[in-house]
Amino acid sequence: MATEMEFDEENGTKGSMWVLEQKLDQPMDEEAGRLRNMYSEKKFSTLLLLRLAFQSLGVVYGDLGTSPLYVFYNTFPHGIDDPEDVIGALSLIIYSLTLIPLLKYVFIVCRANDNGQGGTFALYSLLCRHAKVKTIPNQHRTDEELTTYSRSTFHENSFAAKTKKWLEAHAFRKNALLMLVLVGTCMVIGDGILTPAISVLSASGGIKVDHPKMSNDVVVVVAVFILVGLFSMQHYGTDKVGWLFAPVVLLWFLMIGGIGIFNIYKYDSSVLKAVSPVYIYRYFKRGGKKSWTSLGGIMLSITGTEALFADLAHYPVSAVQLAFTLVVFPCLLLAYSGQAAYLMENREHVIDAFYRSIPEKVYWPMFIIATLAAIVASQATISATFSIIKQSLALGCFPRVKVVHTSKKFLGQIYIPDMNWILMVLCIAVTAGFRNQSQIGNAYVVECTYFSAVLFKVDQGGWVPLVIAAAFLLIMYVWHYGTVKRYEFEMHSKVSMAWILGLGPSLGLVRVPGIGLVYTELASGVPHIFSHFITNLPAIHSVVVFVCVKYLPVYTVPEEERFLVKRIGPKNFHMFRCVARYGYKDLHKKDDEFEKKLFDNLFMFVRLESMMEGCSDSDEYSLYGQQTQQSSEFLLKGNNGNTCTSNLDLTISTVDSIVPHESSHTEVDELEFLSSCRDAGVVHIMGNTVVRARRESSIYKKIAVDYIYAFLRKICRENSVIFNIPHESLLNVGQIFFV
Repeated sequence: MATEMEFDEENGTKGSMWVLEQKLDQPMDEEAGRLRNMYSEKKFSTLLLLRLAFQSLGVVYGDLGTSPLYVFYNTFPHGIDDPEDVIGALSLIIYSLTLIPLLKYVFIVCRANDNGQGGTFALYSLLCRHAKVKTIPNQHRTDEELTTYSRSTFHENSFAAKTKKWLEAHAFRKNALLMLVLVGTCMVIGDGILTPAISVLSASGGIKVDHPKMSNDVVVVVAVFILVGLFSMQHYGTDKVGWLFAPVVLLWFLMIGGIGIFNIYKYDSSVLKAVSPVYIYRYFKRGGKKSWTSLGGIMLSITGTEALFADLAHYPVSAVQLAFTLVVFPCLLLAYSGQAAYLMENREHVIDAFYRSIPEKVYWPMFIIATLAAIVASQATISATFSIIKQSLALGCFPRVKVVHTSKKFLGQIYIPDMNWILMVLCIAVTAGFRNQSQIGNAYVVECTYFSAVLFKVDQGGWVPLVIAAAFLLIMYVWHYGTVKRYEFEMHSKVSMAWILGLGPSLGLVRVPGIGLVYTELASGVPHIFSHFITNLPAIHSVVVFVCVKYLPVYTVPEEERFLVKRIGPKNFHMFRCVARYGYKDLHKKDDEFEKKLFDNLFMFVRLESMMEGCSDSDEYSLYGQQTQQSSEFLLKGNNGNTCTSNLDLTISTVDSIVPHESSHTEVDELEFLSSCRDAGVVHIMGNTVVRARRESSIYKKIAVDYIYAFLRKICRENSVIFNIPHESLLNVGQIFFV
């Protein structure tokens, strides 16, 4: 537990609670160093690294690995005019695989991770720690003292320092950065919809190669059936699914690599000259615009690289790098070279080049393996989608959904039921709607160079990812906008402790037995919901705890540092604040032991506090004291052992009027009092806030706030469900505000 006791939250006048903890946990510096090493990327043994690399094949590389099923057909949908075009296309594939997945992602981008966590939001969190670009400024300086809050120091005149100042200078730049992150995230989600559709449909097409007269409807039905089965397995978790799929993917890579070697030897070994980039130049010079638009098909050879980065949450970087360099990369090069060698002599078979190039004796075993590999390919993008949605959820950029952690050993392995079924429905819609792998292939949008080529195919299916990305972008942006406005409302409408203490008996405010947990998004100050509650119902519980659950731009918060507890007001007022801090990789807000942990930390705080001299640490209470005429002097031991003084004035009659006399700490031990209040009952007080656009707002704002955001609030999970609050102990307080 991290406990904090301060007189002034803004100026940071520290008390001795931290000092006491240091005395209890000597030596503190060594312990902090040990924890920092614990939460840095672990060093794995060779055997464990090989095991993780093997398992990563089944989760990370399925999408990238199954691209040989459909690349050449999507590159030459109208047939091959010149055999030299095959060499040029192969050269493009070789250099695309080398420059983007191998060099860019595996050896550069994967190293730019947040303690082993990948994805656009992980990088955004890394930026938020180094620069003040977070749009919800709910961080406190004590958050930076976490053992996992690692960040680099920059020289004042360095490029990084200048970039930091440039980003922090204007709110527009912060919002633009967030929009860029949201767009990247939406593209990966779109990939999670298109990849299962094209992979499974392409694999199922092998049936028609052996039975040409079969209707295409049969292929579509088989693909839909496979997709339903795949998404129905997701609740088992990526750990079990990875062990199930990894042998399949390893066998797939070895088979396509072996068949590639066979085809190169049997048909045309001259395709190996495609390693020379000269053939890329000749390909574009000879084909012109037609060659340029074929980049849309070439691009399919590198789809899945975004999922590779996002799936880093499931496996360490070293395991992902090892699997790619030793297995994935060489086998893919051999597979594409073998297909190119076959097409040099059989240009008319480009529509189903993969299955046509398979030797007859291994055709049906290869068909089964290809179908299973297509299922695995879908798993890679589905897992990546779950990871980035969990990260965006933690940063307030996605509606609240249920997140299930499927592994106790690997915290990053999760399952999101709501998104799983949404993805399944959209995948089936794309599969049944297009019924053709070429049109689905036209729907991809990835690297900027390839994007220009795909624009020529917008009317042939390229509009699909744009619509999907736009829909998710609208949802995420509107939700984030509403979240920011709600937080700003909480900040501007919070009340001072002076107002609460000044209520007195004039409103008949009384204390009732029990403990009231008031949930708020504020890490400091008294929320408006509380003043709204006692204004309408002038009674508060004997003990009040303001609970703030917030996410920090770190991947995890150690359990022993998760809770911050402090006292609000005088001791005999029995008001506390508890801030529960989580990282974007941590268990979601629905923590079955959340209430127990909260009270354990609260009781620990009281025990530690009773060993010291102390009093109120609230800046609001101090402000109230300046308005009264009586004063009391309290002593608090400072960090250096000297005595600090703070003149806090107290109107005794006011406090006594709203605090039962028998609850005074001079007569009843506070721990016993807290225990008796807990036994009397715990009530969870939550705000049910309705957000509306002002009457003078623009039509766009009214649509976004009054309809889209309101609809998302209705369909998303309630906070009471996320916090696992029993319905019988829940008290909702309604309020409305205009933005």
